[in-house]
Amino acid sequence: MGDLSPYPARVSQVAVPQERLTRWVSNFTERHGGATLTVDDGALSGVAADGSTFRARLPFATSYAGPPDVADFVEAIQPPVDWGVLLVRKGGFAIARLSGPKTIDSKVGQRHVQGRTKAGGQSQQRFARRRDNQARQAYEAAAEHAARILAGLTGPIVAGGDRPAVDEVLADSRLRRLTVVGPWLAVPDPRRGVLEQSVRDALAVQVEVHNS
Repeated sequence: MGDLSPYPARVSQVAVPQERLTRWVSNFTERHGGATLTVDDGALSGVAADGSTFRARLPFATSYAGPPDVADFVEAIQPPVDWGVLLVRKGGFAIARLSGPKTIDSKVGQRHVQGRTKAGGQSQQRFARRRDNQARQAYEAAAEHAARILAGLTGPIVAGGDRPAVDEVLADSRLRRLTVVGPWLAVPDPRRGVLEQSVRDALAVQVEVHNS
């Protein structure tokens, strides 16, 4: 029989930095009257006395196989020695190459791509062609910088922005070998601050929370 409670569980996804995870789990336990920790499907899970749960996953699609202990889980958070971030939207791109938590090379660029028009007929068709050409040039510029910055990359990349735009960039023959891992980063037009926050989000633990 399904859950007959008139108050369904609330589900949320939060990114918790490594240095805050111990306190986050402690707060969860205090709020929900205690919790039992287990390791399940490569993640650290917690089940509280009131039925609330959380599941924490290591960044970079890494599976956790240690004991059900927060300190051990935090110790297992080790970023790759060579990895990258790729953000692409029609309004621009941002690329970073990192060694562990440290950025060793990056590039942020903006490209003008016209918005949609309400004009009809041939005017609309000319506008659409011009817009498509501008978008293609923007993606080519992003691919050029990505190929330079991420050349010889041995680790994964974390991507974000507009999925079709990212796919266009990664279709470049020089980038097809790259491995993309989650989480997908939903970002506005990439700027320097957006790139820096995206690096922090990529390094964070992704926690799915079910509050009863």
